Amino acid sequence: MDVIQSRYEQGRVADAPSGHWVYRLLPRAAWPYAQLARWDRPIGWKLLLWPCWWSLAMAATAAAKPGASVSEVMPSIWLLFLFLVGAIAMRGAGCTYNDIVDQDIDEKVERTRSRPLPSGKVSRKRAWAFLILQSLVGLLVLLQFNLFAIILGCASLLTVAVYPFAKRFTNWPQFFLGLAFSWGALQGWAAHHGNLTLAPVLLYAGSIMWVIGYDTIYAHQDKEDDAIVGVRSTALHFGDKTKQYLIGLYGGALILFAGAFAAAEVPFPALAGLVAAGDHMWRQIRVLDIDDNDQCLALFKSNSVVGWLIFIGLLCGGLWAVVSPSV
Repeated sequence: MDVIQSRYEQGRVADAPSGHWVYRLLPRAAWPYAQLARWDRPIGWKLLLWPCWWSLAMAATAAAKPGASVSEVMPSIWLLFLFLVGAIAMRGAGCTYNDIVDQDIDEKVERTRSRPLPSGKVSRKRAWAFLILQSLVGLLVLLQFNLFAIILGCASLLTVAVYPFAKRFTNWPQFFLGLAFSWGALQGWAAHHGNLTLAPVLLYAGSIMWVIGYDTIYAHQDKEDDAIVGVRSTALHFGDKTKQYLIGLYGGALILFAGAFAAAEVPFPALAGLVAAGDHMWRQIRVLDIDDNDQCLALFKSNSVVGWLIFIGLLCGGLWAVVSPSV
């Protein structure tokens, strides 16, 4: 408790990392806003970004033929950049919105009561203003896409709006997180092609299962406090059967990803990324100790490796088409 109190006095939140650039480069007055947006915890925007980049790469390599040029099978650098900026902005906006909605709950949980709103470092009025500012950045990014992708992006706001309330009425709030965090699996394809087909829908479904899996691992950190406060989670619902559920969730995700690749007719070397990702997921399940909070956090963060493996696999599939002799 002395350590936590010391961090409070320094303007940190209890579960924030030490030594992050936020605390070195930003003035102290800006720290609470950086904490609302979770700039000191980048894993969130990375996990939001991966379905976007997968979808873009899958769209670029779809039906790639041997002898294709690099420009034909590689995702647009500009679109990759737009999704990067959009993921950071909208993850920050989503976290700010979540903290506004959950202030009453955060006040009762040891890990979250030092966050800017329950600790009084930021007023609700200023939090709303910061939320609007971040949303405007996201809107600016969205307006760079084609009309179909713009409309599709606007539709995602429904999933974002519902998620913070899900823990109050269902044992599966992670499903609603999956709906929101996986939207990029649709958005990337739409930004590239201006439509949707079976391939991105399968990618979206698989990503939802992946999100439920990794966020269940994350939620095990808070299961005691959640039970006391009365909020629900898949961690509490799965309990000691978490590993069995994770096998089903991660396994289902990989099957749906493979189905998406097949529907998009991406070059077969892309499957190597799925195999490597599957091995990493299995390692998570094998070593998981649901009562070790530090390990749960580390395993949760390691899912960015899954993102890299699948993305690189898709890029390699595209490059294979480039170097393969045309028939």
